[in-house]
Amino acid sequence: MRRILPILSIILLIAIQSQGQSSRPTTPPDGADRIIKLYPNPAVSYITFDLQKNYQKNLTVHVYNGLLGKRMFEAQNIPEKFTIDVNEFNRGIYFYQLIDLTGKIIESGKFQVSR
Repeated sequence: MRRILPILSIILLIAIQSQGQSSRPTTPPDGADRIIKLYPNPAVSYITFDLQKNYQKNLTVHVYNGLLGKRMFEAQNIPEKFTIDVNEFNRGIYFYQLIDLTGKIIESGKFQVSR
């Protein structure tokens, strides 16, 4: 059973990634860079979110466990640069969503937690 879960996780991640890539352009519509840069990736004890030049106030970020889809973190009115402690996160892939005031997802992505 321990061997099956990582294999299924990888298959699910590949399927989701290939579906998402086929339905969206490879660059943002206005040709700009991504809004968020993450580091270090993979993360061990923390991950820093650094919002770039397109920074808006009153944004919300959600972080979800990639395997279970459980919301692991939420922050509203995020600053331009903030850090999340991932010591309580299990090893694996996590997805984030950057949401504006209207509830629209303006950017999403993933990062890895390793130990």
